[in-house]
Amino acid sequence: MFSFVILHYGNIEDTINCLTSIKSLLKSDNYNIVIVDNNTLKKEEEKLLKKYTNDILKLDKNYGFAKANNKGILYAKKKYNSKYYIVINNDTLMVKDNFLDVIESDYKKYKFDILGPKISSPTGYSVNPFPVFKTKEEIIREIEKSKKLIKIYNSALLTFLLNIYIGIKHIIKKPIKIENGSKLQEDVALHGCALIFSDKYVKKYDYPFYNDTFLFHEEEFLYQRVIKDSLVSIYDPELKIFHREGSSISKKNKKVRYSKLFREKERIKSLELLLKQM
Repeated sequence: MFSFVILHYGNIEDTINCLTSIKSLLKSDNYNIVIVDNNTLKKEEEKLLKKYTNDILKLDKNYGFAKANNKGILYAKKKYNSKYYIVINNDTLMVKDNFLDVIESDYKKYKFDILGPKISSPTGYSVNPFPVFKTKEEIIREIEKSKKLIKIYNSALLTFLLNIYIGIKHIIKKPIKIENGSKLQEDVALHGCALIFSDKYVKKYDYPFYNDTFLFHEEEFLYQRVIKDSLVSIYDPELKIFHREGSSISKKNKKVRYSKLFREKERIKSLELLLKQM
């Protein structure tokens, strides 16, 4: 049995598109869908979702990414005791009909704890293997960078000037585009928009995700667990998904500057927690 766990936060269009892609591509009936709502779902929206699944876990507040997904996985574990838990953002889409077959095949070969797909995205920032921060020095530098950006984003003028600077910089030198790996790789960090956990992994930990973050850098926490506990982490480009990237955040934060300010503040909180874990 496969359990899809989909986190919903205030963007019903994305969630419906995600559910439609699952239902239209996956012909097997060997799966269930659990939707975790971070306290944003309206009654009429809930009716729409019930056309796809009755497993709608309505949370009493916004728990962010890790805590909410943990609640969804543990709900699916208790109700279905599935072999695999496919945890995907609501702004992702299935793009191939062999998704479940590849998962099953990879587990037979590698007995993975965590599996990640090849990710297509509009900007190209969502990729696997995912380039995480691996040292304390990298994390400290990133925290200082975020603190500087917060000062800038608190000012409309400074934000305007920064955008001009970045625009000119990218004209002079185009940013290096990172790409998905072309071959299957083991012992890698994986992007959080789409992760497949085996029951072997879910039985091993009380919380599949590190439970104390709100948003951002969940990948680093998982990777630290992979390294410390000698887990099997696999990237397989045969497994494919499309990711719209952060549409729920941008939908909720209408002004781009405020969205960026929110992002940097939450990133600092997660990075400081990560630093304590290392």
